[in-house]
Amino acid sequence: MQQFRVQLHSVQDVEIFVGIVTAQPFPVTVSGGSHETSGRSFMEMFCLDLNNPITVSADCSEEEFARFRQEAWALMVK
Repeated sequence: MQQFRVQLHSVQDVEIFVGIVTAQPFPVTVSGGSHETSGRSFMEMFCLDLNNPITVSADCSEEEFARFRQEAWALMVK
């Protein structure tokens, strides 16, 4: 399982992020605070504490992970 962190500041950021995750052919889990959910669920994303960065976990190959990170780069915590 590979991970990175993102910060979602608005509903639009959540919409963009869910769109990126939905396009991936592998499972993506997100966690923030005490909650963990699928990154594919727009509604479930709002169960997370979006005031802080969330952790994105992907079960995929190195190549898939690199491509995923590149697509999500604008939302990543730098």
